[in-house]
Amino acid sequence: MGRSYNFASNQFTMATELESLLTRFKMLGIDQQLDYEKFYLYSIITHSTALEGSTITEVENQILFDEGISIKGKTMEEQLMNLDLKSAYEQCLRQAKEPYKFTVDLLTNLAGLVMKNTGKEFKTALGDFSSTNGDIRLLNVTTGVGGKSYMNYNKVPAKLREFCEELNYVRGEIASFSLQQKYEWTFDAHFKLVTIHPWADGNGRTARLIMNLLQFEQGMVPTRLLKEDREEYIKALIATRESDDLTIFRRFMTSNMIKNLTHDIDVFQESLENESGLGGKKSEFGRKKKIKSREKIVSLLTETNTLSATAIAVLIGITPKAVEKHLSKLKAEGMLRRIGPDKGGYWEVVRDWKK
Repeated sequence: MGRSYNFASNQFTMATELESLLTRFKMLGIDQQLDYEKFYLYSIITHSTALEGSTITEVENQILFDEGISIKGKTMEEQLMNLDLKSAYEQCLRQAKEPYKFTVDLLTNLAGLVMKNTGKEFKTALGDFSSTNGDIRLLNVTTGVGGKSYMNYNKVPAKLREFCEELNYVRGEIASFSLQQKYEWTFDAHFKLVTIHPWADGNGRTARLIMNLLQFEQGMVPTRLLKEDREEYIKALIATRESDDLTIFRRFMTSNMIKNLTHDIDVFQESLENESGLGGKKSEFGRKKKIKSREKIVSLLTETNTLSATAIAVLIGITPKAVEKHLSKLKAEGMLRRIGPDKGGYWEVVRDWKK
């Protein structure tokens, strides 16, 4: 295994833009909002499973995770997929806070958590294995009907050991990396693991999990891949694999982070403008923004009437304080009614905000 790490895309303007956005993100204190970490993690989980076909939304996952209430109209497999990934991420958050080394056992244990309740038993001529346990596959797999084959199963164990050795080596050198290089390293880990394709199922979720684990341990803003970017994400993986050029995937992932960070910053600043009324000026722009937030709040409470102000804040991208102000005004205007205490009660939507 080579003891050097080649970076190329940090020469591009995107690297400067990403670092600038991350600095701005931190300076604004977006990640310091109440319960931000929890709901950001819920978003990562929701979109990671959505990339694999889950239709459960962030709001529904909040209910599933925090209230333990099954989601009507969603299959049990979808719900278990999300609950399993939540457990895997919780394990990674604990793992990131203590010294550890990457090993094949660690990877298979995490893969087992990802597939704990939705995995399957496989019987092959070489023996039985279970994706529920995170067992390494004993059969060959392709990228789809008529698609190219992934690495032959008998090469996987050695390749996984090499993958772990490289991760551990780079972790010892990472203090000298720029922020962009750190992100590229985590993107590469994602690509390499999903290309090895060690398991019969759950490879995408586990590869994104490992990428985020590396980011957690380095104190980085974790990468979130959204379901609406699924097509471009898959195309980037395929193009990188076919050309053997990591810069393709690095560029896609960097541009994706730039897009998401820009959105998060814009939403946060919009919430500040909503709170301040644009410096005291009640412009038409300001009124439209406030109406938009009110509409979102009423829509959310119509769907899930037990949401807290904090949960609403994270879901629509404004501060909890701003949500509380909107709720007070909506109550005063007779649009909402609070039934029961702050804890254990619920909201009743009396009339639509437009009426």
